[in-house]
Amino acid sequence: MALIKINTRSIPDAAVTPAKVSQNLGRRNLFINGAMQVAQRATSQASISSAGYYVQDRFKVNTNDAGVWTQTQESLTTSDTPFQNGFTQALKLDCTTASASLNAAGTLQINQAIEGYNLQRLGSGSSSAKSITVSFWIKATKTGTNVLASYQDDGGKQVSATYTINVSNTWEFKTVTLPANTANAVVNDNTRGRLVTWYFAAGSNRTSGTLRNTWTAYATADEAVGQVNHADNVANNIHITGIQVEVGDIATDFEHRSYGEELSLCQRYFQVLGGTGSNYTLGSGFTTANNFFGAGKLIKTMRSSPSFSHIGAASNFSYTHAAVAASASGTPTFTTNPNTFYLSMQSSTTTTNNAGAYARITNSGTLAFFDSEL
Repeated sequence: MALIKINTRSIPDAAVTPAKVSQNLGRRNLFINGAMQVAQRATSQASISSAGYYVQDRFKVNTNDAGVWTQTQESLTTSDTPFQNGFTQALKLDCTTASASLNAAGTLQINQAIEGYNLQRLGSGSSSAKSITVSFWIKATKTGTNVLASYQDDGGKQVSATYTINVSNTWEFKTVTLPANTANAVVNDNTRGRLVTWYFAAGSNRTSGTLRNTWTAYATADEAVGQVNHADNVANNIHITGIQVEVGDIATDFEHRSYGEELSLCQRYFQVLGGTGSNYTLGSGFTTANNFFGAGKLIKTMRSSPSFSHIGAASNFSYTHAAVAASASGTPTFTTNPNTFYLSMQSSTTTTNNAGAYARITNSGTLAFFDSEL
């Protein structure tokens, strides 16, 4: 059999499309945790009726006067179409109290904020600014028109587009392209550059205007014109996963990252200390009189100095040393910077200059939260 030789020099340049090739190389997804794998706070949260970060990292539920919801990290099965495309988890919203007639200010959204540092590849504010394409898997009980929008902080501009959920309770793959913003540059820093939002309910305050398909000055009335109300029945569920936001007008295959890498990206914005196991060491230091002072290193550098909060009893924060073990008499005070934290506790036992003391959490249900979300 004769061998067929291919001379690559004979392939015309026109046969290669550089934009399509480059779009399939390197890090493409501007979103973090698009496969819904990481949920540091919890795997389920009931009775959601106000805005907050509840389950999946980096995804905020923004709701007000639009029913009551339970959010879970849903495990997909082999019969789910996204599972067959490499996804094992989804964000699920389950309506537990309906709001059939929305108040004017009513809204249900999920969104993710993108840091300015991560948006420079868009070239916003220049004549060569680039569009973004958002692709995702979604399943919902309610069919009809839905709005996906983006807001750019620098310039105060918004843009929106619609997609349709065609079949009830059936996984569908959607792609939405949002145009380039040639007028306003995104500041190259650690603040919020853009917000990308999925609307699932919107009252008249957000639907009485005209949907914007180009970047124009923000107006609340133009946010979600035409949006159906997923909050109108307690039978309604929303499931979403496989979210990719990428430069250009082509939706490429999802960029699967390892769980470890995705967790590390999430920890720039939120970290947890404590939890499973006994006596998680928070810091080391010394005591003078009946005060403990300690320091510890965060898991990784955070976006900015985080705020501190905790779940579980304050008495589960304690310190110990060779001579004395004592519980704090009140919630520890944390002072933070992006890399480290410093804590102080008031002891129930008087001690003096006991070097080598260390702080710990003595209950697996007590967690220390460090938050620098955008």
